Formats: sequence, structure tokens, C-alpha cells
Amino acid sequence: MWTEWWVWVVAGLVLAILEVVLPGYIFAGFAVGAVLTGGMTWLGLLGGSLPAALVVFAVLSLGGWAIMRVVFGKNTGEVKRWDKDING
Repeated sequence: MWTEWWVWVVAGLVLAILEVVLPGYIFAGFAVGAVLTGGMTWLGLLGGSLPAALVVFAVLSLGGWAIMRVVFGKNTGEVKRWDKDING
């Protein structure tokens, strides 16, 4: 089942929908990784191996998350932490 390209794409779309419902850039990286893994499976680059597909999915998910972190920046709602005294 996991060697079918459409399973990865559908999983990516479900994760993208979850990201819209529960924002926070948690599921977005996984969604990018799943869709790209589905594309690579469709092109026949993974050879039908589940362990290889999972490794590619993990690497692409991490890369997608890192790129989105750079593009969209840090969460502006984070608490400001002071390293030094602001009065002195």
C-alpha cells in the first residue's frame, strides 16, 4: 500500500488540512514531505522499498519544515526573553 504514489499524496493533503485546522507549522513540513515522496514514488525513484520511502519522507519533511521556518519566520507570538537588564 505504501508503495503507491497516491497514498503519499493523499496523506500529504490530509496533513495540509490538519495544518489549516491546527496552525503552528507542525504538520506543514510533514505535508510537504509526503507530497514530494509521492511524486518521487510516481516517478519511480524509490524502487518500491518502504524503508527507503520512509527515509526520504523524513529527510524531505525536515527540509520542508526548515525552509518554511526561514520563509515564514519565527512565531511573533513568542515571549520576549531578555538576556540583560533593560534598566542598566
